[in-house]
Parts: sequence; structure tokens; C-alpha cells
Amino acid sequence: METVLVVDIQADFTEWKRGSLAVPGTDEAYVQGVFQATRRFRDAGCPVLATQDWHPADHISFYTRHPGRKAFETVRLEAREQILWPPHCVQDTDGAALLIDPGLFEAVIRKGTDRRYDSYSGFEDDGGGRTGLDRELEKRKTGGIILFGIATDYCVRATALHGLGRGYTVTVVASLCRGVAPETTEKAWAEMRAAGAVIVEAPQDLLRRLGS
Repeated sequence: METVLVVDIQADFTEWKRGSLAVPGTDEAYVQGVFQATRRFRDAGCPVLATQDWHPADHISFYTRHPGRKAFETVRLEAREQILWPPHCVQDTDGAALLIDPGLFEAVIRKGTDRRYDSYSGFEDDGGGRTGLDRELEKRKTGGIILFGIATDYCVRATALHGLGRGYTVTVVASLCRGVAPETTEKAWAEMRAAGAVIVEAPQDLLRRLGS
């Protein structure tokens, strides 16, 4: 059984909603394409889950937490590097809202809830804190994950690599992903392929296999 995981389709990450951390190519047409594909996967019998960035207002990744620093700078925090982002997806704000009908999802996995750690991965944050995604996949006896969303070079990449590391097969739908920058996006695709992810261009490639 493969489970579909829709990554961070949230207002703050989209140009459509003029988000604070809008990723290129995330207009209304993109979001509607993700919605239609998600519905078709559900109708084909796949369990569908979503991840959602859900940050406290004083999250460590916000450049506003670091006096004298600017957005997109990198700082050293203990033994890790941290990219500083504009405040985004703050809990209970419009920017954190999912743009795909929540009725399509069997569960929504919130991440980045600990102010001390970023959480690109849907599985765990940078401090090793689990999100609950493992438990949801185990409940559904999932052997494989079909993955797409925002952003290719951060949350999609990290979730794919952690899924592979846990023994799942991972298929990423390229046309339903958007990246922050061309250089890091190209590197992310190469990393995911090298780790064993299957990259398909369009959802139709998978839906035919599922008989839909």
C-alpha cells in the first residue's frame, strides 16, 4: 500500500496568496493542479496525508529572532547551520492555512512546532523530535510514499531522504513540486535519485499504475 503525502501546501509558501516566503511557480494554477491530483489519488484508493509547517511566533528559524541578521543569511546554532527565513506559517494565522481541502486528508502532520528547531522533514525536526508521521504510516501498513509539494529543495527533499532511510519506497512527482532556487533544487533532485527515490514527471504516470 502506498500513501500519498502532500507537503506544506500553505498560504505563506505561495505566490497565489502573496505569502511571506512565496516559492517561485506557486500560483493559483499550481495549487489547483495539486488539489486535482490529490483528489484523484484519493479516489484511486490511496490514503492521503499532509504536512503543515506550524511555527510558534518566536521560532528560531525566523531572522527576526537574530538581531542584526537578514532573511536568507545562514548562522551557526550549536553544531548545526540554520538558514534564517522570514517569519512564516505562524500558528493560527492565515499564512499557515492549508490551501488544499482538508477533507481530502486522513491526517495532517504538523511540524516545526518546537521553537528551538527547524523541521524541513515531515518525520522529525533538527533536534530529533518526532512529528507523528511514522505512526500514521505504520497504522496504514504503508510500504511506499508518493510525495509532492513545497519546497523541492527543503521539505520535499528532507522528507524523501528520511522516508528512504526508514525503509520506505519513495516516489516524488516532479510536476507537483516547486523549489526555492534553481541551484539547490537541482542538487535536491540529484540527492533524492542517488538515495533511491523514483522521480516521475506527472501524476498520470502513477495513476495509470493504480488503475485510475
